[in-house]
Amino acid sequence: MTHTVLVTGVSRHIGARVASVLAADPDISRVIGVDTVPPPSLTRDGGISLGRTEFVRVDLRSPDIAQVIAAADIDTVVHMSLVSAPSRSGGRAAMKEHNVIGTMQLLGACQRSATVRRVVVRSTTAVYGSSPRDPAVFTEDLEPHDGPSHGYAKDACEVEGYVRGFARRRPDVTVSLLRFANFMGPGVDSPLTRYFTQPVLPTVFGFDPRLQFVHEDDAVEVLRRMATEDHPGTFNVAGAGVLLLSQCARRAGRLPLPLLSPAFKLLGNSARRIGLVEYSPEQLRLMSHGRAVDTSRLEAELGWKPKFTTGAAYEDFLRSRGLHPFGGVPS
Repeated sequence: MTHTVLVTGVSRHIGARVASVLAADPDISRVIGVDTVPPPSLTRDGGISLGRTEFVRVDLRSPDIAQVIAAADIDTVVHMSLVSAPSRSGGRAAMKEHNVIGTMQLLGACQRSATVRRVVVRSTTAVYGSSPRDPAVFTEDLEPHDGPSHGYAKDACEVEGYVRGFARRRPDVTVSLLRFANFMGPGVDSPLTRYFTQPVLPTVFGFDPRLQFVHEDDAVEVLRRMATEDHPGTFNVAGAGVLLLSQCARRAGRLPLPLLSPAFKLLGNSARRIGLVEYSPEQLRLMSHGRAVDTSRLEAELGWKPKFTTGAAYEDFLRSRGLHPFGGVPS
C-alpha cells in the first residue's frame, strides 16, 4: 500500500531526518514537509538531504494547513513541530501559540479530512514533571504528583489533551502519541546539549538527578515505524538505563558548579536574557529531581529495542563535540 505522508517541523533536525527516511521508502508515494521556514537543505546552509520530500511553507496556526492536507489527499500525518525553547524574537507567547494553537489547527484539519488514517504526534517525557515524590520510573498510565506548570512541558500536556480528544472523535484513525526522553546525538542542538558543552556546569546544590536520553537514530526509527505501521496508543521512548548528572559532568570533562536553588534560578534568568543556555523553571526541576520512564510498552508493541542505551547516546554526543573526561576514562 502506498502512502502520502505529511511531516511538520521539517526545518529542524529530527523532523528533517524523519522526512528524509520516509522519502526513501518505496512504499510511500509522496512526502510533504511543512514548516514556517525552509529546511537547511534548501538553503545555502546545507543540511540533511530531504530526497524527494516536497516542501510547503505554511504556519500551522493558519487554516492553510487544511488546504495542504485536502489538496494532497494526505493519509498519514507525523507532527514533529513542537518547539522546546522560545526564540529570541518571538518569546514564550509565540512558542505557546505555535505549539498549542498550531496543533489545534492541524488536528482540526485532520478531523475534517476524509483521507487521513494515521496520526503520529511527538510529545515529551517532560509531561510527567519532576518532583521529589515521583516514582522510580514512570509508566504511561501514571499521573504526575506535580504536573508541569511552565513552558514546553505545559504546552505538551495541552497538546496531548487535544490529541486524546481527536482520537475519541475519530476512532477510525490510528493515533500514536510518543513521549520522548531528551534527544541526544551528533546532530542534536537543544537546551540540554548546549548545557553540557559549557565549560562549567551549574548544578543545584544537594541534588544529583537521574537523567535519561534517546539517541536521534533510535528516535527516527521509532517515528518511521509509527508512520508506516498501525501502533495506536501512548508510548514512552528512551534509551535503557539512566545517568546521574554528576556522571554526565565527569564524562564530558566538565566541572560542576553547585549552586543553591535561588542562585541557579537567578543564573538561568540572566543566561536566558542574553540568549545563552535556557534554564527554564522545568529545567530547574529536572536538574533537582531528574526523571526516568519505563519503555516496556513500546518494546512489546514493536518487538524492538533502541540500539543506544542512555549512556551510549550520551557518549556519541560527546564524541561528536570532541568532549572527553579528565584523564580519558569515563565513569
